Parts: sequence; structure tokens; C-alpha cells
Amino acid sequence: MSELKILILGSAAGGGLPQWNCGCPNCVKARAGEIPSRSQSSIAVSANGADWAIINASPDIRYQIAACPQLHPTGPRISPIKSVFVTNGDIDHIAGLLTVRERQPFTLFSTSEIGKVLTENRIFDAVNREVVPRETVTLGAPFELAPGVTAESFSVPGKVPLFMEGETVDTELEGEQTIGVALSAGGATAYYIPGCAKLTPTLEERLQGAEMVIFDGTVWLNDEMARQGVGQKTGARMGHMSMAGDQGSIAAFAPLNVKRKVFVHMNNTNSVLDPTTPERTEVEAAGWLIAEDGMELTL
Repeated sequence: MSELKILILGSAAGGGLPQWNCGCPNCVKARAGEIPSRSQSSIAVSANGADWAIINASPDIRYQIAACPQLHPTGPRISPIKSVFVTNGDIDHIAGLLTVRERQPFTLFSTSEIGKVLTENRIFDAVNREVVPRETVTLGAPFELAPGVTAESFSVPGKVPLFMEGETVDTELEGEQTIGVALSAGGATAYYIPGCAKLTPTLEERLQGAEMVIFDGTVWLNDEMARQGVGQKTGARMGHMSMAGDQGSIAAFAPLNVKRKVFVHMNNTNSVLDPTTPERTEVEAAGWLIAEDGMELTL
């Protein structure tokens, strides 16, 4: 009998933990081995444990595959990875495509707008279309992502990738640039939303009573980067909700009756990454799980 299997390949936001140029408290502790290191945001999904789809091709994908026996080749140039699906055009979600360019057949799924990002950046032509066909998905239209796994994409508020920003930036843009995905297998459904600027009424209605939601946990506080002296951008400016506060994701999810709630895509400055902090205690008391690399979830 099939079931929905999800591997957390990477649980951190762009830069990972520790970030190469950062000496914030979390990065210092991660280098010292006091808290777990984390690679950049990505998951893998399967219905049968043999055929897998990767959602978001992290720059760390080579190491993520090496760390997960389920994704190891079963013979010379025989990979269990059948497809890759990208949920936005951010560097930390598409750069890994350049690592999996060794003429390995798989299907590359994206929305039309994200597909344009890949097409207009000629470096991605290294992922040969004759071997790796590109398929455009339509919002709201279910499709087979891997054998036995059905995916349905939907719009969530976000922004264009950093390298496409102009003088003004709409950080709550709704369309095809930032999407979430409903993943279904064996009668179960989980929602994967690694980037989200706001929980809209439409999104709340979609997630009401869900069996599992894996959600954007980039920052604990909107201005935490400035507080720690590592940058001036807020979570909102980057297109991400904060966890804490009246407008944060913990408060927004409280009335939705979601059975299993998992935070992913956490920035290196986020205090919940340290298991000894009161923020970690608070988020777990609210019924949330903090994802870690290598974690396996099953529905």
C-alpha cells in the first residue's frame, strides 16, 4: 500500500547553517558542533520508497543526495530521482540544477513564470532538454510528480527572485513566482510552502484541518537580522512571515486545526535553531516541529 513519504533534505534558508561568512551565535555554535548544521531548503517525496521527486534543487543537492541512501543510484547512471519541481526562482532553490546536469533523465517541473527564469538564464541550458524535459504546470491542476504522487500547485504571496528585483519590490506578489504545493499519495495530503509572505484568507481556507503543513520558518522576529548586526533587511522585505508576534505564522495557524505543523527554510539567525532557547520551547509548545536535515515524515 502506498503512503506519502517525505525526506527533509535541507531545512535552512539560503546560506545554510553555518553560513560561510557569518559569526552570529547560531553559526558559532554550529561550527563548534553544539547545534546541528543544516543545508539549504529542499525535500524529496515518494509513494513507494523507490521512485522519488525532489522539490527545490538546493545548491547543496550533491551532499543531500549523498546523505540519503534512498536517493542513491541503483546501478551505473540509474537514479531513483524521477523529477525535480521548483517552487520559485530563488538561487537557493534552482542553483542545484547545475549539479544534476550529468545527462541523467528526469522531468523538470515549474510554473510558466519560473520556467521563464530558467530559460532566460542560459547557464541552465547545461541541463540538456533532450535528456531532461521541462514541463509547465498550471496552478490548481493536479499532475503526477512521481509514480503514485500527485502534486497540485497554488499561489502564495511572495516576491520575484533577488536577482530580478528592481527599484521597487512587491513583497506580497501573488501569481506564479512563488508557489506552494499539495502533495498526495495513498489518500493522504501534505502541503509544502517553503516561502510565504502572508497567510491570506484563501490560503487559510485551503490549509484548514490539513493533515500536515511544512511551512516557511525563515525568521523568528521580523527584524532579527538587524538586531544581530548581520543585515538590515526584515523578514517581510525578503518575502517571509516571522514566526512570532500577532501577525506571525504561529498565531495565524493557531485556529486552523492543522494536525502536524513543521517549520523549514530557517535563516541562520533564527533563535529556534538552538534547542536550548526559550523561543524553541515556545514554538514546540505551540505544536510545531522544527525540521532537521535527514528527517523522515510519513502520512
